Amino acid sequence: MRNYSIIALSIGLILNLILSSGVMAMENKSYNKLSVEEERVIVHKGIEAPFSGKYNDFYEKGSYHCRRCNVLLYSSDDKFVSRCGWPSFDDEVDGAIKRQEDADGRRTEMLCANCGAHLGHVFEGEQLTEKNIRHCVNSISLIFIPAKLDPSIETAYFAGGCFWGVEHLFQYKEGVISAVSGYMGGSTKDPSYDDVCYGNTGHLEVVKLEYNPSKISYEELVKFFFEIHDFTQIGGQGTDIGEEYISAIFYKSYDEKKVIRKIIEILISKGYEIATLLLPVDTFWKAEEYHQDYYDKKKQQAYCHMHQKIF
Repeated sequence: MRNYSIIALSIGLILNLILSSGVMAMENKSYNKLSVEEERVIVHKGIEAPFSGKYNDFYEKGSYHCRRCNVLLYSSDDKFVSRCGWPSFDDEVDGAIKRQEDADGRRTEMLCANCGAHLGHVFEGEQLTEKNIRHCVNSISLIFIPAKLDPSIETAYFAGGCFWGVEHLFQYKEGVISAVSGYMGGSTKDPSYDDVCYGNTGHLEVVKLEYNPSKISYEELVKFFFEIHDFTQIGGQGTDIGEEYISAIFYKSYDEKKVIRKIIEILISKGYEIATLLLPVDTFWKAEEYHQDYYDKKKQQAYCHMHQKIF
């Protein structure tokens, strides 16, 4: 097991003070870096020129996410041709959009409910679709993710300390197709292990799961995650102290976030204090090959994690 110096321990103690308020929702920690033009629209409530956005005349199957925090906002099934010059939707993902009146009182602004990013404006009564509503959205506020080629495979992302043990226990769970160790949540592109541990990049050690939702549900995965690590420890796991070892779940959608919060409420009702962070999914960087299947390669028992039944 990797040990850290007094400096690393001090960092862990500082994190303890910062992260000591129960369920931590540090969504802003993993906001994407914006270009000058993106910031003009998303942060300062600007508008892109009509007919100039990449998603204006664009109708591939997939989902539209917030460019700032990656949270799911719209489905391509709700996109329609409005000829207004901006991408138009007549429905949203439940709970994903926040509305507020513009300062001039003339229009209703739409913002990402998770991070407050400016998206555009909503209009009603135009009779353009049966739902009679138009979400007029700036392309620059969106990220499009194509529909999965294989709908039977889903992904999930968990951080529970050293990724060797998290990966090892998950990969033998029925319904899990693969478990891959990597990094997520930081500022450096394609970080190395040394970058993450000693470079203050902000990444966490994360395990990416591919699973078959017909065999195991996301809720079952979340419950299992809480059973294989100490979700009450702040600043690390066991003797692994440092930001990269903190407990976190990276959610891809509002529905996943609801499932996580449901499980956390159950744990709180059982008397647990929760240190696990809820963070929007970010770019996943696969870790070096020697980290993959570590315990199997070493022919060792997983010594940094164990399964303890809670639910």
